[in-house]
Amino acid sequence: MSDRDVMEYDVVIVGGGPGGLACAVRLKQLDANLNVCVLEKASSVGAHALSGCVMDPGPLDALLPAWRDNMPHTCVPAKRDEFKLLSRDKAWNLPYIPPLLHNEGNFILSLGQLTPWIAAQAEALGVDVFPGFAAAEAIYDDAGAVKGVRIGDMGITKAGEQGPNFTPGADIHARLTVFAEGSRGHVTKTLIERFKLDEGRNPPTFGLGFKELWQLPPGRGEPGLIQHAFGYPLDNGTYGGSFIYHLNDDRVYVGYVVGLDYSDPRLKPFEAFQQFKAHPTVAPLLEGGELVQYGARTINAGGWQSQPKMDMPGALLIGCAAGTLNVPRVKGVHQAIRSGVLAAEYWVTNGTTKGFDDAWRVSPGGQELKAVRNFKPGFKKGLWWGLINAGIETVLGGRTPWTLKNKTNHLAMKKLDEVAELDRGWRDRTLAPRDRLAAVFNAGNQHEEDQPVHLRVTDTTLCATTCAKEYGNPCQNFCPAGVYEMVDDGAGGKRLQINAANCVHCKACDIKDPYAQITWVTPEGGSGPNYQAM
Repeated sequence: MSDRDVMEYDVVIVGGGPGGLACAVRLKQLDANLNVCVLEKASSVGAHALSGCVMDPGPLDALLPAWRDNMPHTCVPAKRDEFKLLSRDKAWNLPYIPPLLHNEGNFILSLGQLTPWIAAQAEALGVDVFPGFAAAEAIYDDAGAVKGVRIGDMGITKAGEQGPNFTPGADIHARLTVFAEGSRGHVTKTLIERFKLDEGRNPPTFGLGFKELWQLPPGRGEPGLIQHAFGYPLDNGTYGGSFIYHLNDDRVYVGYVVGLDYSDPRLKPFEAFQQFKAHPTVAPLLEGGELVQYGARTINAGGWQSQPKMDMPGALLIGCAAGTLNVPRVKGVHQAIRSGVLAAEYWVTNGTTKGFDDAWRVSPGGQELKAVRNFKPGFKKGLWWGLINAGIETVLGGRTPWTLKNKTNHLAMKKLDEVAELDRGWRDRTLAPRDRLAAVFNAGNQHEEDQPVHLRVTDTTLCATTCAKEYGNPCQNFCPAGVYEMVDDGAGGKRLQINAANCVHCKACDIKDPYAQITWVTPEGGSGPNYQAM
């Protein structure tokens, strides 16, 4: 006899980002009698929401036109685009800006501020929104269909025992479960494996995105300016690029994305981001300013050919959990909203999940991804080949008859003796943050210390032996928060130390570990960073 509470809903949505909330709103717009709840693992809606973020407003206008009457404080109309190529010491403004990077009519905004507003609209329609409750696993009926989720237990001690405040997580049963967990969702990952949702699809590819909010000295910002750049500090064989988005009040969002299909285990994505900020054409913008907030998050970058099947018995995948991000446009919010709205409309109309993947593929959101399907994988042969391929794809409007393949991220990494150590020309730098520990302070992390480590490593002895020899413990390099550290074991050797309280929930370790032995699971509800200014 289970001592868990059971809650019954028509629909339970896992994830309070733009996709999950859009789905909830549309469900209630279509049928006010539906009983709908949204589970959000962050302590408040928006606290874990991280995106560039330049938003194509079309899908949100269609769903909630009133958002323009009550915009977030951080919401600036796009006014001007720049596209640059960087060398170590110079920057060239490219005369041709790809159509995909034209941002007229779009908005630079804070997703951490927009999502609480959408959540309020959902609640006004009768949706139950539960922040601080993380879905730990899916639950299934006797036929094997998804019938809901189990919320993680509260009050488990670091030793794995029930503490004095232990509360078992409730089971939430529903006719439909929608997973909107974002990139590399913990439960989504298990569903893809259980239902073979990736069968016949290319492996997923990911990028690791960094973002900072800076307060500049008075008069230095240009509200509405959108700057993208590529090239230095990455080598020509590594995919990546930067963004600087100018807000109001002399504030800027500064960010960098590194493709996690890089091959050199010595590469430090965090340092690449900091080196971009130290570039002689970037540093003068930030010098004398103040770092306000820092964050990092993986993005699902595989696109059309890597999207898992989005439907299974009893459940749907939407948003970045299903890889709906348009990487060449550097935009995902509008696609998440589109997929959430379509999921609601499809289920209400058809009463089943079967066939939703096909419906998405022929929808405007799916067709948008199909048209750009070859951009990102084109860069696997290097920067210049990728640019030539992107030019061809642009001219032909995505109507090329071929579909390029992706490859998994951890298998892309080469061993130390297979790749030469590069002189990257990186310079000494002075801008904040000086290191990852300082960066984590600016992420606003809050983790209950007395809880089980939520980063599960299958065999830690591998770290000090095989991995150290073959790859040089790359987890110490790719983690943006200094979670993984090889320390003295007191017997003349090394052991892995996991600083779980540093974790910013980016999921890079779950993706890039060359042995695929790190699994990220949800910590106690509410734990993690606070990105509500981002």
